Formats: sequence, structure tokens, C-alpha cells
Amino acid sequence: MLLNANWSYPTSIRFGVGRIIEIAEACKNIGIKKPLLVTDKGLAKLDITNKTLDILCKAGLGRSIFSEVDPNPTELNAASGIEIFKEGKHDGVIAFGGGSGIDLGKLIAFMVGQKRPIWDFEDLSDWWTRADTTGIKPIIAIPTTAGTGSEVGRASVITNSETKEKKIIFHPKFLPRIVICDPELTVGMPSSITSGTGMDAFAHCLEAYCSPHYHPMSHGIALEGMRLIKENLPIVFKDGSNINGRANMMSAAIMGATAFQKGLGVIHAASHPIGAVHNTHHGTTNAVIMQEALLINRRAIEPRIEKLCNYLDISGGFEGFISFIKNLNIVLNIPKSLIELGVKNPNIEALAESALKDPSCGGNPIKLTKENLTRLLKNCM
Repeated sequence: MLLNANWSYPTSIRFGVGRIIEIAEACKNIGIKKPLLVTDKGLAKLDITNKTLDILCKAGLGRSIFSEVDPNPTELNAASGIEIFKEGKHDGVIAFGGGSGIDLGKLIAFMVGQKRPIWDFEDLSDWWTRADTTGIKPIIAIPTTAGTGSEVGRASVITNSETKEKKIIFHPKFLPRIVICDPELTVGMPSSITSGTGMDAFAHCLEAYCSPHYHPMSHGIALEGMRLIKENLPIVFKDGSNINGRANMMSAAIMGATAFQKGLGVIHAASHPIGAVHNTHHGTTNAVIMQEALLINRRAIEPRIEKLCNYLDISGGFEGFISFIKNLNIVLNIPKSLIELGVKNPNIEALAESALKDPSCGGNPIKLTKENLTRLLKNCM
């Protein structure tokens, strides 16, 4: 099958091998004449980034780049990027990379025209209506990992550098105007990033599928996303050059981020404060937490997980699914505990309290409390 298509759900997506060549045309299509490419420090040094800048330069769009992006980006990174954007008199952002680079790129495009601080646009109530929409710059997103799905999201996850809390900053115009999904850009991903980002996509699909909220479209997308990940993640972890596997994983990442309109849950609620305080990789943290999260929700989700097992051809019902997750983590060399992941001297009580404040709690199948979150975190240690 030729994995090449144009989609318009939830935004305009150009999917297929080699389609990075369309970046200059995409800029012109939405009126960007002087883009700022935002990515992380590691990606800034790679060939895929230089080749993308070469395409832009050849088309007369310059080769401006901002790469001071931390793995868990902060408002300080955003402030630096906004300053570069204004100094260079840019008129749009190319958000390039994994979740960190794309989240920060979207935030820069949003905040450059705002007078209020970032935290005034947290995803609470109708805070997004505070924004001056006339100042929001157009965004093109280009993922180089298959995990967060931030390229099709209407929010950015930003760490408050002072409080060490992850905050979700939301506005409908965070959604990029055009997304270019070129599986070739993910071929050089290290296996550890392949596994971590892949399990992030799986967590998005799994939590959306288990969410009690009504959204049948997202429910179905989550189900098929998990099938694609089950079949393709072990393949690309072992052989990163498998382009069909890379394409399917890139599709699954988009599907996960689309599906979690239905809701997220305790995996993300617990993972966010751990990442903010201990600077762990988000997707890998999700993978470490996943089994305990399933167990804490068992009484509410067991019938649904049994149906999922039928679709994924996993035997043994709920216990069989737990075994599947455990074995998948082993295949992907996921750490067996948070301690092994690098979480040292954790303040479990503070992490549990922070998790309770996370908006992801709203999509969890059972009510989360300080007690059950504390128990989950202790079991994950």
C-alpha cells in the first residue's frame, strides 16, 4: 500500500514519504514570507533540519532557527523564542520536531501577540477567550517523532520553571494550519526515543478509549490507533529504517492526539508532575506508570479492556492485557520502575497533590484521590 494522502481531520495534513519538499509551498499557501523554525537543541544539529532550512532558503524564505528548547519546555524558553521572533520580524512559525519543539513553536506563535502572561491562558474554564486573536501568527507543524501528536493539538504543555508544574496552555488557534507528516524524518530516531514516543501515543489511545466521556468518533480512532502501535512499534524499535512501520506509527501518533479529545486519565495526571520535577521523558514515564494505572481503574474498565483484547487479538482478558503491556515494555527496554527511570528521592505526597490538580484527572474512569494516587506512585517506584 502506498502510504501517501491528504487529510483534513482535524486540520490540513500532508502525509507521505518525501513530502518535506512541500514546506516552502505550504508557507506561501498560508502567507508566511519569513518563517522562524523552532526545534530542540539536538535536532538543530541534524541533517533533516539543515535540509529543511535549505529548502526554505532556496525558496527565498530565509533559514532562521530557534533551538533553545528544553526537553520539558518552560516559559523561559518561550520568552527567548518570542524575542528572537520579534527581532527577526518573522511572520509565522514552523514547529519542527517532537512534542517539545512543536509545543514551544505553537506557544511562540500564540504569545508573540499577547499582552497577558502565559499562565493567564491555562486550560481552565474559558480562559482561552482572554487572548487577542489578531496577534496569533500562523503555524506549520512538522513532526520528527511519532508520539505526542502535538502537530494536531490545540494546546501546549509548558513547565512553570518556578513551581515545577506542567501547565496546559490552550487556544483553538494553537492548531497548526498545515501539518507535514513525512515518515522519512523519523527514520534516524534513536531506539529509546522510538520506544518512549511510541508508548506516549499508545497511552493517548488507551486513556481516550477508557475515558467515560461520550465521543464515539474518538473512541473508534483510539481503538485503531492501538492496533497500529501493537503491530508496528516493535518493528520500528528493532529496525528504524522500516518506512512502512514508521508511517504507521506516525499515523497512530496523530490518531492518539485526535482521540484524546475524549479525555485522558491517571497515566498523564501522574506523569506530568513527575516529568516537571524530575525531568523524565514524558512518553517513557507513561509507559512505566501504565500497568499500575490499569490496575487502579480495573473495576471501571475491565469489560472495555476485554473488548479491546478481542480487537487486538490478545488472549486472557484483563490479565492478558496487563501481561501484554508488561511484555511490550520489556521488548522496548522500558525501565521497570520510576527509580530505574531516574526519579531520585521523590516527594510522593507532593507529586500526588500535583497530580490531583492536573486536568487529565477529569477523564479518568474512577475518581482520583490523594490516597489512590499515592498508592499508584509508591507501586511504580
